[in-house]
Amino acid sequence: MLSFESVGMRYANGTVALDSVSLALPRGQFCVVLGSSGAGKSTLLRMVNGLVRPTSGRVSVQGVPVSPASLARLRPRIGMVHQQFNLVTRASVAANVLSGALPVLPAWRALLMRYPRELRERACALLEEVGLQPEHLHRRVSELSGGQQQRVGLARAFMLNPPLLLADEPVASLDPRISAQVLALMRQQAGERGTTVLCSLHQVELARAYADRIVALRHGRVMFDGPPADFGPAAAAALYAAAPASPAGAPPAPAMPAHSLAPVEQG
Repeated sequence: MLSFESVGMRYANGTVALDSVSLALPRGQFCVVLGSSGAGKSTLLRMVNGLVRPTSGRVSVQGVPVSPASLARLRPRIGMVHQQFNLVTRASVAANVLSGALPVLPAWRALLMRYPRELRERACALLEEVGLQPEHLHRRVSELSGGQQQRVGLARAFMLNPPLLLADEPVASLDPRISAQVLALMRQQAGERGTTVLCSLHQVELARAYADRIVALRHGRVMFDGPPADFGPAAAAALYAAAPASPAGAPPAPAMPAHSLAPVEQG
């Protein structure tokens, strides 16, 4: 479904965001990417929808390499859930959900916001599925709580029933109880559709609770790749440990290889 083949990203100033990352996500997998700020999580996700182009390697969706030439064809297959919701707060809930169908609409319909009946019916059904009532349809998004807004974002992401969903820190601005509800809903909706999910998080316990697979990034390298049950306290401590200071002029310490994070023995 989704593959990263020796993907690297080096910026013009020499900063390495990703260093030879190779991953393959099968259909229907809920994969969580963990790591501290600057680890490369967002860069990895942004490569999938073409917002960042790798300086080495290749990203493919359903066997199609992500490139400027393929983006128009691939974007309807990729849903997106954002950290800050990325909604038009002055617009209605219905308008925000329907905007998820814009990639497949003719330009005139998009400009006039003239959505076909079947799309309007789908938007209503999706809102119900994510736990919002019909009376929410015509409310401004700005009137909703954070948790409700992310439910709107989730409904929008599923408007075209994409086989792949990207979620970039989708619960970072929510409290723990609402975060758990949103992730449970995301997992449920994706599971019912067979959707592959690539979700970046910083909360280890949420990753353990909802992921099928955890990929841990540190300084742009994969430190761990495996089931949540194997990502124990030692792995988490190693992932978020402060990097030791390097002598002046010395290169930064290399990231630990994935195999060095052995599972914690269960007592």
